[in-house]
Amino acid sequence: MGYHPGYEDDGIYLAAVQQNVQPALYPHDANFFQSQLQASVFAIWVGDTVRWTGFSVATIELLWQLGSILLTIYACWSIARALFASACEQWAGVAMVAAMFTLPVAGTALNLFDQHLHPRNVATALILLAVARILHHHRWQAMPLLAVALVMHPIMAGFGLCFCAFLLLAQKDALYARATRLRITGAAAIFPIQWIFEPPNPFWKHALDTRTYYYLYKWQWYEWLGAIAPLIFFFLFWRWAAKNGRQALTRFTFAVFVFGVFQQALAMVLLSTPGLVRLTPLQPMRYLQLVYFFFCLVAGALIGRTLLKKSPWRWAAYLLIFNIGMFAAQYAQFDGNAHLELSPTASDNPWVEAFIWIRSHTPPDAYFALDPHYLEAKGENYHSFRALAERSQLADAVKDAAVVTQIPSLGPVWYAQVQAQKGWKNFALVDFERLKTRFGVDWVLVADPAPAGLACRWQNGKLSVCEIP
Repeated sequence: MGYHPGYEDDGIYLAAVQQNVQPALYPHDANFFQSQLQASVFAIWVGDTVRWTGFSVATIELLWQLGSILLTIYACWSIARALFASACEQWAGVAMVAAMFTLPVAGTALNLFDQHLHPRNVATALILLAVARILHHHRWQAMPLLAVALVMHPIMAGFGLCFCAFLLLAQKDALYARATRLRITGAAAIFPIQWIFEPPNPFWKHALDTRTYYYLYKWQWYEWLGAIAPLIFFFLFWRWAAKNGRQALTRFTFAVFVFGVFQQALAMVLLSTPGLVRLTPLQPMRYLQLVYFFFCLVAGALIGRTLLKKSPWRWAAYLLIFNIGMFAAQYAQFDGNAHLELSPTASDNPWVEAFIWIRSHTPPDAYFALDPHYLEAKGENYHSFRALAERSQLADAVKDAAVVTQIPSLGPVWYAQVQAQKGWKNFALVDFERLKTRFGVDWVLVADPAPAGLACRWQNGKLSVCEIP
């Protein structure tokens, strides 16, 4: 699956951890990651781990990521043991999940598991372990696991709580209990936190429109297929399991099917009602992440039962086909970067190389401006300046827009800063001086060769790091 610190959402989470460890960092722009983490203890816990152990942030992030991976695989194995009798089924299901960690989840802009440490990874591992505890009839053990998931990633934990409620209901024989408690599970899935009730503003709406995956009715046909096909699969598999007398599997697949249908219907209502537009950033379609985990587990077990059995050659082919295929896709996606970005001090990516130099050679209170669309630049591969350079920056037009969709109060600041950087590729010294006067920016990262008049300190043939006189 690869490992890529500072990639995508890690621009928020890694920066938050670093500031927790070194409070002097990010004196100018901390709101662009602190506000989104106000309902999570993730940055506090990871930062505390750094202080308790004396290890570097990079080492602790890697250890937390490895721990999340191992816990997820263990949880899937535990679920498989509860659902399938044969070792072939159990291990084929687990192997499928492990191979498919970077599988895209329909049109949600999620993978099953992120290639960097994300609170969603930790929460998912805990949710899956809670599901395993319920399947093994240790229901009360699921409660503390779900509670910790809730303080790690409230939205994903909401989906986990909802599914666990459906699973508990599916294990009861009384249909009346299922029907009367269905409304409660729905409330748990969409329970809002305080900022949900803030009125939207035009800047927030502008930021929202940059995230096409928020809009279910703008999804492509194949993204809709990716949402509906797993539900059809679980309906058919539920009927098959019921006919073959596999009670545990019957109840589980029924719970997944009903959970999916309920969440799909809820998402379609929420995302088609103009008066509920403020709920859009909750991304109700991300319930599919759990469904995809279960789909991979059950589909893999089915392959183990019908095709692999105890043939070493078939097992070898199975593992090679799926793992090499997913590895090749990841390798191509991050062309120009190491598959495992383990070194915090060196990189073959010229953008990351520049970020590393900035981290080591500029003052902690330096305030940078760079192309607001730099994340989309060819070869940049969505590596965050803020997270990897450990320096403040003017708002970007790509990732910071996602933060604004969650925190509308940041909208005016974000919009003003992005608009002030329009036409970046044609900026001259007078434009950089304007940014310095208006926002206090004193450093820039620009294309090499740099515009005349800047005091440049470093370049690598693609980028230059310069001070504004």
